Amino acid sequence: MEWSACACTDEYEKLVIRMSTPRVVVDNAVCSTATLVKVDSARRHDILLDAVQILTDLNLFIKKAYISSDGKWFMDVFHVTDQMGNKLTDESVIKYLEQSLGSIHFGGTNRSNGLTTLELTGTDRLGLLSEVFAVLAELQCDVVEAKVWTHNGRIASLIYVRDCNSGSAIEDCQRINRIEARLRNVLKGDNDIRSAKTSVSMAVMHTERRLHQMMFADRDYERTPVLKFTCDTPLVTVQNWAERGYSVVNIQCKDRTKLLFDVVCNLTDMEYVVFHATINSTREQAYLEFYIRHRDGTPISSEAERQRVIQCLRAAVKRRASEGVRLELCTADKQGLLAEVMRTFRENGLNVTRAEISTVGDMAANVFYVTDVIGKPADSNIIESVRQKIGPSNLQVKELPLVCHHKAGREDEAVGVGGAVLLSLGSLVRRNLYNLGLIKSCS
Repeated sequence: MEWSACACTDEYEKLVIRMSTPRVVVDNAVCSTATLVKVDSARRHDILLDAVQILTDLNLFIKKAYISSDGKWFMDVFHVTDQMGNKLTDESVIKYLEQSLGSIHFGGTNRSNGLTTLELTGTDRLGLLSEVFAVLAELQCDVVEAKVWTHNGRIASLIYVRDCNSGSAIEDCQRINRIEARLRNVLKGDNDIRSAKTSVSMAVMHTERRLHQMMFADRDYERTPVLKFTCDTPLVTVQNWAERGYSVVNIQCKDRTKLLFDVVCNLTDMEYVVFHATINSTREQAYLEFYIRHRDGTPISSEAERQRVIQCLRAAVKRRASEGVRLELCTADKQGLLAEVMRTFRENGLNVTRAEISTVGDMAANVFYVTDVIGKPADSNIIESVRQKIGPSNLQVKELPLVCHHKAGREDEAVGVGGAVLLSLGSLVRRNLYNLGLIKSCS
């Protein structure tokens, strides 16, 4: 009798695991121009963001997507390509996708990267990063990785450092307090006494998601830009579908990599749940439609809230916008390298609007987007002068990466989850609602 009870318990646990484990299919046969990635799973609040995060961390382009999570089940199909616009053929990448997406229901695992994380937010200004990295070099902090975003005159940065001498994380409380205080003084400058913030932690986090959270908490979406960029303003509309209790969000903007992640990240952090969505990109334009509710199941309830959602989503799209000339630095790493490079930028009137800093072995592999002091394209002669000072073989001017789109052909006839046909933005959601019996017509 005891054996039978134990056996039943084991079988029940196995059933729970099978029900909770997402079903993932990576299909190269259905569509001629993209790989279909299908995910079926029990629904939870962050699961869509986790799935999109896995795809974007591999720098995959999401050309189309159909998302549905009514009831207690989550169903997705993504049309993805690599950066060259090709289908996925690398078996190791496909296996990684299947394993990673297959474990998203269980959440991430805690790990340590042996680095100290610095979080900085404040008012952006010419030469600010030069001062930040100069302070870190003076305090014997070796910068291993960093990402810097600027938007509407604000700056947010995550910098991962270690001790220059030991190569280990910095854990001494007094030293951490000294680093925080020095950086806070740099961020304050003369005009940012209240809003400049610094923090130090040992936590491992998803850098880009955290940058969104930092800028959202800093309310960058409410601020007036100091530098006038030429970036196209995203078209965002929000309407309520009172009959079904949804708020419908539509976004039209220039397509780029990681666009869907940026939008879903912000919807998630604003405590909205995406029940249905369609994403479609044609040439250089992207069209995104989301059917959302609050976590308590209610739609957007006021005009003020509607305007706030529009502001926040515009900011989410524009934070990562690549303004300025893209400069790539690849050279042997050394102590104080970033301080020297940033000082050269500052002395020549170049403003860094975004930066991605990494260290691979003994080499520094850094990307900077630079403009002049008022946000206009930097003069080519100044760029060349900076290259000569830093090393023309080390600092290269690169064209901005373009989103690759093959000719559509008959791709729109590709069948996704539940037989849904990717025809036009919004039609998939309405078709799914019809299949669920929630509306009378899907025409």
